[in-house]
Amino acid sequence: MKFLKVRSEFILVPGLFIVVILAWENLINILEVKETILPTPSRIGEALIYQSQTSFFWTNVWVTTQEALYGFVAATIFAVIAGTFISQIKIVEKTLLPYLVGFQAIPKIALAPIFIIWFGFGQTSKVVMAAIIAFFPILINIIEGLKSADSDHIRMLRVFGASRFQIFKKVQVPSAMPFFFAGLDVGILLSILGAVVGEFLGSQAGLGNMVLVSQYNFETPTMFAILIVLSLMGIFAHIIIKALQKRYVFWADSSNIIGT
Repeated sequence: MKFLKVRSEFILVPGLFIVVILAWENLINILEVKETILPTPSRIGEALIYQSQTSFFWTNVWVTTQEALYGFVAATIFAVIAGTFISQIKIVEKTLLPYLVGFQAIPKIALAPIFIIWFGFGQTSKVVMAAIIAFFPILINIIEGLKSADSDHIRMLRVFGASRFQIFKKVQVPSAMPFFFAGLDVGILLSILGAVVGEFLGSQAGLGNMVLVSQYNFETPTMFAILIVLSLMGIFAHIIIKALQKRYVFWADSSNIIGT
């Protein structure tokens, strides 16, 4: 049954894609919708192929990738540090968590102009935006993961004289790993979003900048082509995180974890 289920997914996923593309292509042609409003998939494909043959396009892909990765790494480092302290020290949790929640409630796009004023139009402001957006989901998953450790195991280790660090290392960290990877899965996607949002509001390079230039020139097929590239970047990042999770947290059932 599992084999048949996997086989059906291999058929249904591309099958649905083909049906949607064919319907889209034919409806646009039948209704004679202008290309500047909604291009056909074939025109989007042509734009994507054309862009992929230019070094300018790949330079901008690399710029956005760097911004997202740097922001993701920064968010992960700070989330691990903050999440560890918040989960282990009650006074830190009671003091810092309300401020973090309040900060998370601020629309991040409203912060982008401030970051541009502080850090300029270069890469730094985009990295900060990516890190800010990716930080909170990773943090929450780390906190919840460290708190999810089995209390019976903790009590047993305390009876046998285990130190606080030993309990943290042997019980809490393994319990938190599935949550951690769930947070990474959400965070990597949000870091791409953050980088592009930063580029929309002020940039000299990157895929977000290419979207804006295409908008000004009414090159709608190119805009859709770039959106496809961003989607593929997110899918690729998701696959990498899931592969790492299966490699290092193969025992976990993450169906009930935040962000999955």
